[in-house]
Amino acid sequence: MKTIALFGGSFDPPHKGHEAIVKELLALKYINKVVVMPTYLNPFKSNSFAPSTMRLKWLKNIFALFKNVEISSFEVDLEKKVPSIQSVQYLLKSYKKVYLVIGADNLTSLSKWTDYDELNKLVTFIVASRDNIEVPNTFLKLHVEEDISSTDLRKKITKENLSEICSDEIIKFYKEKNEH
Repeated sequence: MKTIALFGGSFDPPHKGHEAIVKELLALKYINKVVVMPTYLNPFKSNSFAPSTMRLKWLKNIFALFKNVEISSFEVDLEKKVPSIQSVQYLLKSYKKVYLVIGADNLTSLSKWTDYDELNKLVTFIVASRDNIEVPNTFLKLHVEEDISSTDLRKKITKENLSEICSDEIIKFYKEKNEH
């Protein structure tokens, strides 16, 4: 296993769009493994809705039967905001090449990421399509049909947008959270 795709994010909640991205990544011949890495707390956010340990558990359950998918607790274990470059440097100790997967909605803020120029030298970006956002030719593009937003899902949580595996638990958590 020399080449991996790092798919990081809040996954708050994890949904079918995230699953679709992982499936598309696994179909790419040049990727040996997908590492899904939930944040403890997104560097651009002041809070998360579901605790990081809960999001980590959901992801482990959702992807348990996927071949060549690893759920990494690296950022959760640090219990702080972790910039992508730190996670990439950690992974480069074990892997030869890292593709960094981002959603097209992150393109406008990418230059604001911690040590972006250095990060850009360390990884090859793969941009997952979203909201009909134009992806420049300088990036690899991953075409994904699911157009689901965790933000929208938190407001109106629906089973059809969630993985069957832990949809009941996810719905229960966010419904209770929304009532308070």
